[in-house]
Amino acid sequence: MKQIKSISYIFTFVGALILAGSLKAQDCGEKVNDPRGKMQPWEKGAWETGEYRNLFLEAGYRQAEIDAKLEKAYYDTFEGPDRVYFEVEDSLAYVSDLKNKDARTEGLSYGLMVAVQLDKKEVFDRLWRWTKKYMQHQGGASDAYFAWSVDPKTGRPNAEGSASDGELYFVTSLLFASNRWGNKTGIDYYSEARRILDAMWSKDGTEGGRNVLNVEHKQINFVPHDGGYDWTDPSYHLPAFFEVWAQYANDGHEDFYKAAADTARMFLHRATHPITGLTPDYAEFSGAPHSRGKMGDAFRYDSWRVPMNIAMDYSWYAQG
Repeated sequence: MKQIKSISYIFTFVGALILAGSLKAQDCGEKVNDPRGKMQPWEKGAWETGEYRNLFLEAGYRQAEIDAKLEKAYYDTFEGPDRVYFEVEDSLAYVSDLKNKDARTEGLSYGLMVAVQLDKKEVFDRLWRWTKKYMQHQGGASDAYFAWSVDPKTGRPNAEGSASDGELYFVTSLLFASNRWGNKTGIDYYSEARRILDAMWSKDGTEGGRNVLNVEHKQINFVPHDGGYDWTDPSYHLPAFFEVWAQYANDGHEDFYKAAADTARMFLHRATHPITGLTPDYAEFSGAPHSRGKMGDAFRYDSWRVPMNIAMDYSWYAQG
């Protein structure tokens, strides 16, 4: 997927949520007494303790500063003059890729994740309604999957194919919404998540439609279609999300999701360069750089998301 303004904004914001906020940088020439080096490693993650560690609070920042920064990040992204969130029709909204003038599954699914974590139910519902109406395939080989790029002015797909990371975020966001708000407030979030998952497991290659997960390798693939099923993208590897699926999907594939989480962790170790700590944009399931496309072996657009995925897994499950 190409680097775009909407995704970079929301990617940054999701990262801020995971770490409980960020604060203004200090002048590089100013000596700063930074206690972060004294922080103790995780012994238990938030999943086990029921409480997120607030690294910025531990580092000495005031809670009021952290809250203000998060509030500003939300305002800038969803409400301010440079926002990427736009409400349309009576009860819909989308996240725009301002540069390319489209809406993408990355932006919509990241927007849903921000909304559910911040308890913004109306925003979540608006985004989901737009996604379901204009992005989700109703029938055919891609039934229940999503067109990864849509023209928000016409509602027509620019590309019919799907990108597996979008489906991963959609399912996880819907499961979170089901737990947070229940399923009797206008949208049955759990049923929507299960529709995607059940359709995913029903795909056997007919007309090129594939599972989002490569079943043999227990890894997420680049696209759930022929041509992208047998390789991957390091930034799609979210072990924490598979742990969530194992706990809440209740679709009979819990053991597979647990195995996929463990495999994702091992993959990220293999794919990360031992000296630079960087990952290629695309990769083979072995973790080796992808060699079948232009620049897939380089650190670029998608690779920026990998540290967020690792930090998320460490924060939630004390894994990494």
